[in-house]
Amino acid sequence: MIKTLLSQVKEYKLPSFLTPAFMIGEVICEMIIPILMGRIVDLGIQGNDMNYILRTGAIMLIVAIIGLFFGVLGGFTGSKASAGFAKNLRKEMFKNIQTFSFANIDNFSSSSLVTRLTTDVTNIQMAYMMILRMAMRAPASMIIAMVMSFLISPKLASIYLVAVILIGLVLSFIMVRTTAYFKKVFEKYDLLNESVQENVSAIRVVKAYVREDTEISKFKKAAFNIYLLFVKAELKIAKIVPLMMTTVYVCILLISWFGANMIVSQSLTTGELMSLLTYCMNILMSLMFLSIIFVMLTMSEASAKRIVEVITEVPTITNPSNAISKIDDGSIEFENVDFAYSKDAKEMVLSNINLKINSGETIGIIGGTGSAKSSLVNLISRLYDVSQGQVKVGGHNVKDYDIKSLRDQVSVVLQKNVLFSGSIIENLRWGNKNASLEDCKKACDIACATEFIEKMPDGFDTHIEQGGSNVSGGQKQRLCIARAILKKPKILIFDDSTSAVDTSTDAKIRNALASEIPSTTKIIIAQRISSVEHCDKVIVMDDGKVVGFDTPSNLLITNSIYREVYESQNSSSSEADFDEIN
Repeated sequence: MIKTLLSQVKEYKLPSFLTPAFMIGEVICEMIIPILMGRIVDLGIQGNDMNYILRTGAIMLIVAIIGLFFGVLGGFTGSKASAGFAKNLRKEMFKNIQTFSFANIDNFSSSSLVTRLTTDVTNIQMAYMMILRMAMRAPASMIIAMVMSFLISPKLASIYLVAVILIGLVLSFIMVRTTAYFKKVFEKYDLLNESVQENVSAIRVVKAYVREDTEISKFKKAAFNIYLLFVKAELKIAKIVPLMMTTVYVCILLISWFGANMIVSQSLTTGELMSLLTYCMNILMSLMFLSIIFVMLTMSEASAKRIVEVITEVPTITNPSNAISKIDDGSIEFENVDFAYSKDAKEMVLSNINLKINSGETIGIIGGTGSAKSSLVNLISRLYDVSQGQVKVGGHNVKDYDIKSLRDQVSVVLQKNVLFSGSIIENLRWGNKNASLEDCKKACDIACATEFIEKMPDGFDTHIEQGGSNVSGGQKQRLCIARAILKKPKILIFDDSTSAVDTSTDAKIRNALASEIPSTTKIIIAQRISSVEHCDKVIVMDDGKVVGFDTPSNLLITNSIYREVYESQNSSSSEADFDEIN
């Protein structure tokens, strides 16, 4: 874990090395000052030597300025190193997330990934800053102060040593007990972020169903769970401060008592006692800082593990060696395909799929909810890999292709249509970043999107809000279809992507697709029989199996599921027409 994290320091190694050096320089300057103060008392004040006091005071001022200079430099380099480290962590995590297959993404919830990229990285950034600065400064200060104390009076310095050992043992015990709470805290953060994300993205549904109070209650519950865990952790950590202060006061009393007796017996000078008391405060304050560092490291340990999980997650789908980059045609073949989302799944989502689709054909897919229609088409563009058997595109196993080349030629309009914040033209160019305005207009003509785009005040430059919240569902679907067409793929898959448009527009889109891109293989998943009844062939699915694959006219005779859907929808249409006439 440590090795993985430190590998992301990269170009910030120099400030990472300089920061501890500056901190040690600052500590050395601080440790010199008590010795000089003691000499002023013993040699200057008691010797009534004003020149010595002034000379030594000037040296103290110079040392203090040098220490301040080291401290400022340490703060600057430490901030640069920790902020850069956090930047690299986020960059590496996001980069790896982009390589994830759908199976990898299923391992992490989207809210969990957001927490890891934000809260967890912030915790690591703060911890790294403290490691570079405090974790070097506090031990160095404590060790140097301890050495200086033993040089002055081993007898009195042994009081510090005993105190440090006892406090160190108690701190270790508290930190171990606290770690478990912080680990649970970040798991609860995931739930909190999930609640926020769901509520914000579905705010229209929340308001439509008047569920604001329910959502507020869910959020309060998630926030309260985090509060309870933090309270439990903080209650344990809160014991550190009174323990430290008690130790400080006891040490001061013991040193004052024994030191006063030693001054009387002339085995210790007043200046040396002052130096010892100053070193006492340095040692115990350093221990206080170490306890804070331990708390931060305890909190960040859970964050570090979660970050490393994302960075080291290995994509389940990778490019083969000597990958094929050219796809000859849009033919598709399923050979004895079984598929499950998990390796440990007891039942297959798809079972014994055998299909052969010729290049340029228009294929419909119909079936009930949960019949695995989307799962079937996800295998074509290798969004998932088959569990058994093989899927071929253009005569080759999809696993033999370069992933980018395959997905450039197998364009998918997903069931959930997503637009990004930016102009319409920018969204369309997701399909082809080099597409001209004329190319975009042509794609929009095919998708029947031009008619509403031209009515917008800024046309193709109209700004789309995040998620496409300022366009209707049907408009969003048509823009997504146009975006897919711009890729000029060999295979074009519509995963129930015309469900939000009216039947007339649906028919126009199908006719335009047939006339404008006849050589492209088109697969249409639909709930409406009208969307597939003009296809060359229709796949009928039920419970993860293909129960029919034939022309629509033949299926109407041979397949009970297709016939039942056809009759139910056509009878509904006839009744609606009859009611409208009356």
